[in-house]
Amino acid sequence: MTSQTIESTGPGDKAPAPSDPAPPQGLRGHPWFTLITVAVGVMMVALDGTIVAIANPAIQKDLHASFADVQWITNGYFLALAVSLITAGKLGDRFGHRQTFLIGVTGFAAASGAIGLSNSIAMVVTFRVFQGLFGALLMPAALGLLRATFPAEKLNMAIGIWGMVIGASTAGGPILGGVLVEHVNWQSVFFINVPVGALALILGLIILLDHRAENAPRSFDIPGIVLLSGAMFCLVWALIKAPSWGWGDGRTWTFIAASVLGFALFAFWETKVKEPLIPLGMFRSVALSAGVVLMVLMAIAFMGGLFFVTFYLQNVHGMSPIDAGLHLLPLTGMMIVGSPLAGALITKLGPRIPLAGGMLATAVAMYGMSTLETDTGSATMSLWFALLGLGLAPVMVGATEVIVGNAPMELSGVAGGLQQAAMQIGGSLGTAVLGAVMASKVDNDLAGNWKDAGLPPLTAAQADQASEAVQVGVAPVPKGVPEAVAAKITSVAHDTFISGMSLASLVAAGVAAVAVLVALLTKRGQNAEAGAGVGHI
Repeated sequence: MTSQTIESTGPGDKAPAPSDPAPPQGLRGHPWFTLITVAVGVMMVALDGTIVAIANPAIQKDLHASFADVQWITNGYFLALAVSLITAGKLGDRFGHRQTFLIGVTGFAAASGAIGLSNSIAMVVTFRVFQGLFGALLMPAALGLLRATFPAEKLNMAIGIWGMVIGASTAGGPILGGVLVEHVNWQSVFFINVPVGALALILGLIILLDHRAENAPRSFDIPGIVLLSGAMFCLVWALIKAPSWGWGDGRTWTFIAASVLGFALFAFWETKVKEPLIPLGMFRSVALSAGVVLMVLMAIAFMGGLFFVTFYLQNVHGMSPIDAGLHLLPLTGMMIVGSPLAGALITKLGPRIPLAGGMLATAVAMYGMSTLETDTGSATMSLWFALLGLGLAPVMVGATEVIVGNAPMELSGVAGGLQQAAMQIGGSLGTAVLGAVMASKVDNDLAGNWKDAGLPPLTAAQADQASEAVQVGVAPVPKGVPEAVAAKITSVAHDTFISGMSLASLVAAGVAAVAVLVALLTKRGQNAEAGAGVGHI
C-alpha cells in the first residue's frame, strides 16, 4: 500500500503525480503504522485541550493565582496555537512533515514536563504558550503525513480513525483529568504527556518516512507570516476579551478592525510574492473553501454548545467532574464508533451526503439540548449527546478530507494548518458569541425572575455579581441565609441559566442548519497536483 496511487485526477489522467512519495521501506513509511504513530502524538495534544480545564481550580489554589491568571492558562495556549498553525504547516511543507512532527511532539512533551515542575503561575502560562507553539507544529504535520502516505481510496478511512482519536481524547480529557487531580495532583495532568510524547518520538524515529513534494516551497514569505499572524492574533484576542470588555466596547471593535485590515493586507501581499504563504488560488476550489467554512460552523455549534453543558452537568445537576465526564460518554462513544464508519461511507458515497446528514443530525441534537431542564434525566441527556456525536463524526472526517484532499500535495501542510485554524477559530467564535447570547438572556431574565420569587431586591453591584454566577449555573447564595431563601435563590439561578442555555443551543442549532447548505458544496478531494493556481470547481 503506497501513495503511488494518489493521482492528479484530471479527465483520463491515470499517471502518478510527479510529487508522489517513495513507497514504504518495511516499517518505515507503512501507512497504518504511520497512522498509529501520528495518532499517539495527536492524542497528547487533543487530550490537553480539555484535561487542563479540570486542573485549573487546583492550580489556582496551589499557586495562589487570580481568576484572570488562570484564564491565561487556557488563553495563552489557544493564542499560540491558533496564530501559529498555518505557518507551522508551511514549515512542514518546506522542511518535511516528519521533522516538524518529531520536533512538535518532543517540544510539547518537554513543555508539559516544565509546567509540572513550575512553582509560579507565570511559569505555567509561559510554558503553556510553548505547548501551543509545539502543538501547532505537530497537528498539520500529522495530516500532511497521512495525506502523503495513504492512497486516495484509503485516505478517508485514515482520517476517520484520526478523527476518532481526537474525539475520544477531547471527550475523555475531563474524566482522566478528574481522576488525576482527585487522586494524584494537578502536576500529573501535565506529567502524563512526557511518556506519551516519548512513545510518539520513538515510534516516529522508527516508522515515519520523510515525504517531500518535488515542487515544495523553497523560500519563506516572511511579510506574509507577519501579516497573517498579526491578523489572527487580533481576531483571537478580540474574541477572548469580548466577554469581559463587552461587545459594544471600542477596544473589542478596534482589534476586530485591525484583524480585518490585517487579513486584507495579507491577501493583497499574497498576490505579489513569488512563493506565498497561502496561494490564494487554493480557494478557487469551491470544495476546499466550503470545507473550511464548514469546519468553522461545525466548531461554533459544537464547541459553543458543549461549553455550557459542562456547567449544566456540574453546577445545575451537582455532578463531580468525573461523573460529568461519564455522562458525556454517549457523545464520545458515538464519535469513536462513527468516525471510521463515516470514513468508509464517505469513500463510497463521497462527502456531500454524509456531511449534510451529519450537520442535520447536529442541528437536531442542539435543538434537543435546548429542551433540557433542571430535572432532565440521564436517559434523555444521553440521547441528545449520542446524536451529537453521531452528527459530528462524518463532519470531522469529511471536512478534513475535503480541505486536505483538494489541496495540492506540496501544500498539504498549509491545508492541515487551515483545517486546524478553522476549527480553533470556530471554537473561539462559538464560545464568545454563544457566551454573549447566554449573558444577554441571563441579564434580561434574572431581575424579573428574582422579583417574581419574592426575593429581596439587589443593588446594581450585587445584580452584576449574581448575573456572572448564574451564567455558569452557580446559585449566588450568600452565607448565613435561611434554608428556604437559599432554595429559592438556587431555583431562580438554575431556571435562569436553563433559559440562557436553551437560547444558546437554539442559536447553535441554527448555525448547524446553515452548515447543511454549505456541506452541499463539498466534493471528494481531487488531489490537485497542477499547482495552487488551478482550482477544481
